[in-house]
Amino acid sequence: MNQQSQIAPGVAVGDRVVLFDGVCRLCSVWARFLIKFDRKRQFKLATVQSPEGKAILQWHSFPTDHYETMLLVEGVNIYTKSSAFFRVMQRLPWPWPIMCIGWAVPSIIRDWLYDRVALNRYRLFGRYEACVIPNKDHNSRFLGE
Repeated sequence: MNQQSQIAPGVAVGDRVVLFDGVCRLCSVWARFLIKFDRKRQFKLATVQSPEGKAILQWHSFPTDHYETMLLVEGVNIYTKSSAFFRVMQRLPWPWPIMCIGWAVPSIIRDWLYDRVALNRYRLFGRYEACVIPNKDHNSRFLGE
């Protein structure tokens, strides 16, 4: 079996895809942050509400009707919560990799903190009525565009 057949639909072998909640204001800020600081264009983005995002969620057996974590898909590997966050940060230019000092905190504590924010993100930061459409110059950053 070739490696491509083990990868979610729409994802290529070398792709790194960040899935995020497109109606969450905090998550949209995160996506804009990545667009700004990922100058090497190492990451593609997809909202969980998009057809591409839903296909990836289904492929990896995540629910498509509610969403509680950012996902990072790297080929056949998938990372969630704080692990996804730190894997993204370590690939960004200086000074962002310094955030990876958080790896020193045990994952059970990191993920508990992550969950507190994720579960309250709409109450704390608000939400959009629909997914925010990327600017025309950002289209190439999104999976399927």
